[in-house]
Amino acid sequence: MRTRPPRSGTVVYTGRRPRVLVSGGVLTLVLAGCATDTGGQAFPNEPALASATQGAKASALPARPSELSLQGADPCALLASPQLDQLKINSKPRTAAEPIDGPTCVFDADAAEPFHTYYVRTVAADVEEWFTGERRKNSMTTEPKAVGGFPAVTSYRDAGKPSDCETLVGVARGQTLAVRAVTVTAGAFTMPQLCEMSAQAADLALQTLKARN
Repeated sequence: MRTRPPRSGTVVYTGRRPRVLVSGGVLTLVLAGCATDTGGQAFPNEPALASATQGAKASALPARPSELSLQGADPCALLASPQLDQLKINSKPRTAAEPIDGPTCVFDADAAEPFHTYYVRTVAADVEEWFTGERRKNSMTTEPKAVGGFPAVTSYRDAGKPSDCETLVGVARGQTLAVRAVTVTAGAFTMPQLCEMSAQAADLALQTLKARN
């Protein structure tokens, strides 16, 4: 009886369930999810892992308790006078000359240092898009949270000196309320402080929106 000699093979880890491929006398074990280097060693597929991480963040968002329409809402009217005092905003709200991604209002706090500004805008997009959609940016750090019981995203650039932080609240399907806190006095705030300021302003604007609806 003749014994067939073992075939040489390369192990490629790319998934959960292995598949055996035989081509040209080479036995290959394929497992989806990882790739291999030229030495045959498995290593993670970083883009796939990043997408999975962002998907997990989107899944961690709380369910929206109700639909609050932004249709026809003026961003400059979403913070009332008592709320402006809470945020130490002393200047008259002004419409942004060059709004980005939706109607935007600018609120300046420049009566005394440290100077800072809030940008409030309404965006026609689902809040999940900042995790898994076209608004996702690899240069930005995004974290799920809740603001006033609504699903929200904290977005900031985790590099260089802290300059701004944005809170995005999914108030309705296809509608997001965005509030960005920006430091004007350089180095006056830490990133956690800017994110807390942004979240506070977003919560106040959300209260106004709830009363409007």
